[in-house]
Amino acid sequence: MASRPIWKGAISFGLVHVPVTLYSLEKSSDLHFKLLDSRNQSTIKYQRVNEKTGEEVPWDKIVKGFEYSKNNFVIMEDEDFKNAAVEATQLVEIQNFVDRAEIGDEFFDKPYILVPQKKAEKGYVLLRQILEKTNRVGIAKVVLKSREYLAAMAPKEGALILLLMRFAEELRSLSEFDIPAGSASEFKATSKEIDLAEQLVNAQTVEWDPKEYQDEYRDRLLDYIEKKAQSGKLAVLEPEGETAGETVSNVIDLVDLLRQSVESAGGKAEPTKKSKSSKRKHA
Repeated sequence: MASRPIWKGAISFGLVHVPVTLYSLEKSSDLHFKLLDSRNQSTIKYQRVNEKTGEEVPWDKIVKGFEYSKNNFVIMEDEDFKNAAVEATQLVEIQNFVDRAEIGDEFFDKPYILVPQKKAEKGYVLLRQILEKTNRVGIAKVVLKSREYLAAMAPKEGALILLLMRFAEELRSLSEFDIPAGSASEFKATSKEIDLAEQLVNAQTVEWDPKEYQDEYRDRLLDYIEKKAQSGKLAVLEPEGETAGETVSNVIDLVDLLRQSVESAGGKAEPTKKSKSSKRKHA
């Protein structure tokens, strides 16, 4: 399934506006499971229960509370969230340019792609070329789904990629962790051990090819699911009025639906064989 545009807006740096369309670069490959009651394969529903009374709470009686201090909550109304919300704009406003190497990998989160709209190619290519030449990225603010994000704009294979970032307060300081400092020799590693470790790293060093790596657990799990479906081992929840004898007749339909679901998620519909990733290059 083709990626759908998230919004149409513009890149802004200085007085320059480049109209673009924003798309997500992520493609979900998760397998989704429902929780069932093992006794009759009915789906399980969750209830909103009051901890003190044990009674179910209707939606119109539920409010959001922030625990300001232990067991003391500030109740937030819908209007409070509206007043605090950032203005929703379709603008990637570049505030600064920095060297790409200065940003730690831990700051990067989700990838998006910016595609130029018609007659905006000149500004798009110009910005991309300058970023490539200077090895810099644009640091910007962008609003997605009523939340403001920090983002880095970087050139990638002829495109401009927008990488959502984490704010500094969203990351723990490395000083919080007990990390051993110093060199390997200070921890009694011999020169022979150091040399062998370096040789091992060099022997297993290859050119980066992301296609060589895949989620083998997901492939095996999907293969197992399809084998069980093909063998008729299905737990079918029958609507009222149907008989148990109709269970097997649903096997083909369920397999077809499974295939369509996998294909729409970008996976392989056929049972997977042993992946090529298991044959990675080793010296």
